[in-house]
Amino acid sequence: MRVSDPVLIYDGPRLEDARRVGHKFARQAVLRRHGYPVPPFVCVPVEVYDTVAAPVLPPAPAGTEAMLDWAAEARSLVLGAALPDALHGAIRERFADLAGDNGMVAVRACVVAGPGGQDEDSAQDPQAGLSDSFLDVPVDEVADRIVECWASAFNPEAVLYRIARAQDPRSARVAVGIQRMMSGGRSFVAFTRDPRDGARRCVIAAAYGNGEGIVQEKADVDHFMIDRDSGAIDRRLARKSRAVSGSAVEAVPAELADLPVLADPELRRIVALTDGVAELFGAPQDIEGTVDDDGSVHLVQARPVAVPPTSGEWIPWGNDNVTESFPGVSGALTFSLALRLYEAGFTDTYRRLGIPAHVLRQEAHRLRRMIGYLDGRIYYRLDSWYHLHGLIRCFRPLWPTWGRMVGVAAAPTERQGRLRTAVHLAELAARGMTHPLQVRRFLAWWDAYHERFRDLSRLRADELVELHHGLWAQVAIRWGTTLTNGLYLMAVTWVANGLLRRWAPDADSGLIPGMLCGGEENRSAEALRSAIRLAEIVRGSPSLRAAIDGDARTAWSTLMAADERFAEELLLHIRNYGDRALQDLKLESSTPRQEPWALLDVLLPYVDSDLTVQGNRDAEAEVRRSAEKELRARCRNPLKRAVLRTLFRMMRRLVRVREDSRFCRSQLIGDARELLLRLGAELASAGRLDGARDVLDLTVDEVLGAFEGTLPGADLRSLAALRAQERERRLTGPEPPPRLETAPGLPVADALALARTPETLTDAKRLSGLGSCPGVVRGKARVVLDPRIAVEDCRDTILVARETDPGWLFLMLVAKGLVVERGTLLSHTAITGRLLGVPTVVAVDGATSLIQDGSLIEVDGRTGEVRIISEEAAS
Repeated sequence: MRVSDPVLIYDGPRLEDARRVGHKFARQAVLRRHGYPVPPFVCVPVEVYDTVAAPVLPPAPAGTEAMLDWAAEARSLVLGAALPDALHGAIRERFADLAGDNGMVAVRACVVAGPGGQDEDSAQDPQAGLSDSFLDVPVDEVADRIVECWASAFNPEAVLYRIARAQDPRSARVAVGIQRMMSGGRSFVAFTRDPRDGARRCVIAAAYGNGEGIVQEKADVDHFMIDRDSGAIDRRLARKSRAVSGSAVEAVPAELADLPVLADPELRRIVALTDGVAELFGAPQDIEGTVDDDGSVHLVQARPVAVPPTSGEWIPWGNDNVTESFPGVSGALTFSLALRLYEAGFTDTYRRLGIPAHVLRQEAHRLRRMIGYLDGRIYYRLDSWYHLHGLIRCFRPLWPTWGRMVGVAAAPTERQGRLRTAVHLAELAARGMTHPLQVRRFLAWWDAYHERFRDLSRLRADELVELHHGLWAQVAIRWGTTLTNGLYLMAVTWVANGLLRRWAPDADSGLIPGMLCGGEENRSAEALRSAIRLAEIVRGSPSLRAAIDGDARTAWSTLMAADERFAEELLLHIRNYGDRALQDLKLESSTPRQEPWALLDVLLPYVDSDLTVQGNRDAEAEVRRSAEKELRARCRNPLKRAVLRTLFRMMRRLVRVREDSRFCRSQLIGDARELLLRLGAELASAGRLDGARDVLDLTVDEVLGAFEGTLPGADLRSLAALRAQERERRLTGPEPPPRLETAPGLPVADALALARTPETLTDAKRLSGLGSCPGVVRGKARVVLDPRIAVEDCRDTILVARETDPGWLFLMLVAKGLVVERGTLLSHTAITGRLLGVPTVVAVDGATSLIQDGSLIEVDGRTGEVRIISEEAAS
């Protein structure tokens, strides 16, 4: 076999050509030319790989699973490739000079991507750790290690990475560097800027042994932060018991365990060297090196490192409020539909609040990024919200109230004088005059339009697509009514709070939540009480009670056949309320509309309780009577009291509209779920997906595009499988913080690794939040992160959760107190707590981590205080 000459590149411009030797080795060549202490090396250029390894690769298939099988075969074939004699000879000829007294070399791979790919160690995509390196290699093993470096291009993680980046795994080409192995007993990795926040300090991680111990986390590592301005060194020393030598983990001598790996003069010498490297390449660098026994420093790798900028605006994200609707990990279909709902709904909202059409066109990009998809979770992108809400003149006095409602800091804004505030509130009041009429029209429209989705079984795929487009065209011009309601509710709440502080400063903090109880029943309350009524029927009939025990699906079939009247009641409930379920805004969740027997699992806890519709109404009425009594006692002036009652009445009406519109939102998502799952079934029938539910890992545009001819590519099966794997991985990963900031100018997936997060509480005996339903209760805490648990586990406990949604009702009904990390006075948890008359506190930061499961706690639903009495399991 003939190989292009040269088989090795020793020096000169060719060794600085990244397209031939890769960025890893081209940078080292540049450093050597500028006098930096880089050990000597040679390279096997990509032309040798192209001639020897590439021809043995089998044809690449479609689909992720098949691609991984292909990768294993490709790796095996490359490992069987034989190096040409010319390369063997060149290695032996150069080895003695290259290896030096130590007699060993390091053999490292560097990927040089084909068309459309990204090179390893490039500024755009470092791909660190995806290709293999071998240390302490003797001359007789060099050839085998070169072949293994080539084969590492087809390691499973490398192939999956390239697929995820939409790159062709087969296009990877590999250069190999052979470098003198330095004998130093200490290694370091230096960042010329702090990778956490972009600050000008140098961050150095150091360990005994070679650098693999640091990068693979096999050694105990010291960290040093060196301030460039003052020269101060902040040391974070580990007790060192492990080091890596070659590929083995060895013990660190006891006398070195508590000493710093690097002395101060060595640290300053490393800082000076690495600063020069960063200046040479014009960007912050991640640099690996070793230190000899005599203190000489050698640099063995330098790559660009993405660090947050020290100037410019960080991008703020928060999910305190949105997580109530989309908790945890969401699938691609859910996110893409949510993105459409936020864009359409808020475009209509801003139009209704006076923002001109030409301004909305200019702001279209911000409307399309009101929410983001961070590691599978849905977050508000708050800079878009700040900017867009800031365009509403009459919104300016409401920034603090809005911040409390959505669980974020209010955007900075200029102080409002009294006259300007009055003008803005007057404008808002004028716009709100027609709001009741708009609400009636919206609900009438929605109730009629929703009927079109009762039975989709007879529609062809193209008819389903047209029905989807028609629905969202209507949403785009009508849904703003539901969102403007929130603005009016904020305004009335702001005024009521201000007057109450002035006219009744000693009033209990539970007065407002209490005054929100009662009033006309909303659709969410109707759904709850419909379920309670069904449970009352079952409780009064021994035959029905016996029938619903056991498997829900079997019980459903029995009930449908055995009791016609009760079957009609069940079907009527599902017809009216079947889109309400646990996490019902997430398309991957099933509702009674798809699985009607699931309703029986919801009814069973109600049956086992003594809850009745009348008792539920009486409990709510009692909370209201207590609040009325408090108002009379604290506000003696009848005229002022009348004004406050009027404001509270307006708040109750607006809260009812809010809950009605949220119920409509559940139906909207339910209609979309039914339609998209039917399109998924069509794709599965056509062989494009393995099953109808695979559609949950595609986006709405991808699903529709498959039928409309707007889908680039056709391999939906592989795409869905890849996203399903990502979703499963995210489900088992750590929960990201509810608030974070990412640096601009970076891919968000990369910026997340450098995200800033607010300080969190680490210890507390008293936690504070927002009291939402009055009452004091003491009991055992039940910390629930996933509501799919047995109802009895929560009975007579204080439920502690990150957030809740309507699907949590069966747990909330048996609990005697509610504590959640997120939420507001008007969030689902707060409203449901008041509906059930259960002491409730929301917005308790860190509750699920600071409160131990089983500990004894006390909750004050008026003051918002949660007291941890004992962290021992409560009896």
